[in-house]
Amino acid sequence: MTNIAFIGLGNMGGPMAANLVVAGHRVTGFDLVPAALEAAAASGVTIAATASEAVAQADVIITMLPSGRHVLAAYEGLGAEAGLLASARPGALFIESSTISVDDARRAHQLAEAAGMRSVDAPVSGGVVGATAATLTFMVGGAVADFELSEPFLSSMGSRIVHCGAPGNGQAAKICNNLILGSAMIAVSEAFVLGEKLGLTNQALFDVASTASGQCWALTTNCPVPGPVATSPANREFQPGFAGALMAKDLGLAVEALESTGVEADIGRLAEAIYRQFAADGGGGLDFSAIIDVIRERSTKESA
Repeated sequence: MTNIAFIGLGNMGGPMAANLVVAGHRVTGFDLVPAALEAAAASGVTIAATASEAVAQADVIITMLPSGRHVLAAYEGLGAEAGLLASARPGALFIESSTISVDDARRAHQLAEAAGMRSVDAPVSGGVVGATAATLTFMVGGAVADFELSEPFLSSMGSRIVHCGAPGNGQAAKICNNLILGSAMIAVSEAFVLGEKLGLTNQALFDVASTASGQCWALTTNCPVPGPVATSPANREFQPGFAGALMAKDLGLAVEALESTGVEADIGRLAEAIYRQFAADGGGGLDFSAIIDVIRERSTKESA
């Protein structure tokens, strides 16, 4: 049994912490939201009064927080409150699973190393469903020895663990993956709206594209129309899954990386602008596949 501290017990962190409890670990958690603490306690997580208290006796510290600034503030501390790095045992393993910029991830690694800690960045793919079912994919950046140390804990929360290389490379893989995903969902949604205009049923288009060269995860797992994929959010009024606000955030991180590296990526930048507007217009709380409704609303011309 390993003592694990879990900081950030929201929609993703809560189920992840619960799966660590199921795996037999002693998990102490902290979150600023009372409802998150209540749910975590019901799943067997011991609740600490502060984040610093949660990590004091931990061998492994996992963070799942909203943004890079939250991660760095948690590591370094704010005001009179000591940060996680100052409160943790020397040599503890930090697993940073938030989705943040590559630069922030590398800064977190530097801070951990300077404090005598071991660390990996390990963002996830798979959404709330994957977090609950322990089928997440972890994309891990860090030294080989630290990756190997983290792997058993990540395996309690996910079904695929990929070492992507040096510190920050887990985040690099995450934003590249979601650049593909966001762009693909827009293309899939446009195709279904076009198919409707041309007289195709959604099922007919799905039956063709899902077994032809248009096949992709956005189509076969997260299909944006009700019917063809029973488990897709389209069948439950686009309750997320993976929220539009999170897709907008991740694509924003991708655009930051595009700009810092000088990569020319017209489709990626357009996808980011589309999802940023979608979130601003009230779609942030819906599954990102609800972008199809925006496309329908804009497609007012009747077919001939």
